[in-house]
Amino acid sequence: MFRLDKKIAFVTGAGSGIGEQIARLFAQQGAHVILADIKLDAAVRVAGEIQANGGSARAQQLDVAEESQVKATLEQIAATEGRLDILVNNAGISHVGNILETSLEDWERVMHVNARGVFLCAREAVRQMLAQSPVGGVIINMSSVAATIGIDRRLPYSASKGAVLALTRSIAIDFVTQGIRCNAICPGTVHTPFVEGYLQRHFAGHEDEARGQLHARQPIGRMGRPDEIAYAALYLASDEAAFVTGSALVIDGGWTAK
Repeated sequence: MFRLDKKIAFVTGAGSGIGEQIARLFAQQGAHVILADIKLDAAVRVAGEIQANGGSARAQQLDVAEESQVKATLEQIAATEGRLDILVNNAGISHVGNILETSLEDWERVMHVNARGVFLCAREAVRQMLAQSPVGGVIINMSSVAATIGIDRRLPYSASKGAVLALTRSIAIDFVTQGIRCNAICPGTVHTPFVEGYLQRHFAGHEDEARGQLHARQPIGRMGRPDEIAYAALYLASDEAAFVTGSALVIDGGWTAK
């Protein structure tokens, strides 16, 4: 079950954290994975380790917010692989601040990657999935619990992830009869290099205390692990999830159940 044999998967933000674990798991389950990251060296490292373990993968440098780069990358995948079966829109950035602490530049920077990037990658993926034979494919968008509840001082991040959730549902409804499934994952706080970078930037000298608070806000008593999110992505990408589209899978250690 949950095999992805001979599937072509494209994962953004695959050089670390959740994207890295998704790429590793998809390859383990038989997919050929194209790992995209704005940091090419990070994607190359992960792809090389996948190959060393017998998996099929290659790295791709990509800024998901640049339309020409996204178009060129998806065209290259179509030309070299023949089709695209799975897109995982995982690349994202954050910002700490309420509306008065958020400049226009901050707002646009976060929306540029988290909303525009998802839109561009999903649009080009849908075009390819409709053009190929057989038609269809799977799109998985990384949203957040921040799209569903209010979180202190996370204004642009929450807004961008809310946009991702709405975009997910729109794609699912618009293409449900054309073989395309589109779902979102809404993680709680997951312990990744992304989070460690956030702690260093905003809580320098107090990282341990802040890290403890991030663990504690999930009722389960800890942050999530990237592999726990990857297993959810594997399910949504697999044929076993054929009846699942337009959904938002919350994985948050009970945070939003309070």
